[in-house]
Amino acid sequence: MRHRLKDVAERAGVSVKTVSNVVNGYQHVRPDTRARVEAAIAELRYRPNLSARNLRKGRTGVIALAVPELDVPYFAELARHVVAAAADHGWTVLIDQTGGGREREKVAAAGIGDHMIDGLIFSPLSLSADDLVGLELPMVLLGERTDHGRADHVMIDNVTAAREMTAHLIGTGRRRVAAVGAQHTPEGAGARLRLAGYTAALADAGIGYDERLVAATPAWHRADGAAALRHLLASGARPDAVFCFSDTLALGALRALHEAGLRVPADVAVAGFDDIEDGRFSVPTLTTVSPDKERIARLAVDLLAGRLAGERDAPAREVTAPHRLAFRESTT
Repeated sequence: MRHRLKDVAERAGVSVKTVSNVVNGYQHVRPDTRARVEAAIAELRYRPNLSARNLRKGRTGVIALAVPELDVPYFAELARHVVAAAADHGWTVLIDQTGGGREREKVAAAGIGDHMIDGLIFSPLSLSADDLVGLELPMVLLGERTDHGRADHVMIDNVTAAREMTAHLIGTGRRRVAAVGAQHTPEGAGARLRLAGYTAALADAGIGYDERLVAATPAWHRADGAAALRHLLASGARPDAVFCFSDTLALGALRALHEAGLRVPADVAVAGFDDIEDGRFSVPTLTTVSPDKERIARLAVDLLAGRLAGERDAPAREVTAPHRLAFRESTT
């Protein structure tokens, strides 16, 4: 039997309005009254009717998370944290895959469907700032695109993270550090930032930039990492360390190095970026930049909650989430 507010009120000996005030967090309720209501709620195992509450507020109780690729482990792990953070607000999360294409991203930014969602957490690759003009959907952006300025944005400091990881590789005595994952398309903002950090670390160490050690890839999948390493080895570039701009690239690189009979890290050290779970079980385990994915998710959800609570007109906020370097067998 599903109990109603009226049942809780009768059990606690108070009015329905008082029970509603307690359930909705209204502060001006006497402590002894609040205690009686909370005890009645526990005894009856009362659960608020979220659908009715959302209907009264003109809300669906559903937000969306839109990412380029669901089969990329980083986004899968991030989605798990977003769902957990959203649950604390009583929200359901609709997850959408855009493929990184501009037209599909425009559909997501417009709200996916008429009145389907209350807000959006969005990792776009192709949208420009102009594409967001006039959109009314509360939105928080994730990722490396920093040129929007029209919505709250949660990111990590990609330049600093890449600089630190490249410096770590140099600090192990390596002088020919390759970079894998460069991209020179409008969608490659993250790659450009990580390449900037890599280049800065080389300059810090007095090592000249060698374009033969920079491998561009069409995507950041395992196959792209393996192909890039095979190309580097065949070209005679002979790196003694490889910094991959994602862990999936690094896993592919490990395979190509194994096929070539090279030992990791004795012959070539390998580092990645993202700290996906697979890297903790590869052989060798993978040194990586570890963004705080749980923190990224919670920051994004809390920013969205603020917008939905009435902060619609506040200036867009840009928040940097923390990262760390996770040192494992592939470099040490």
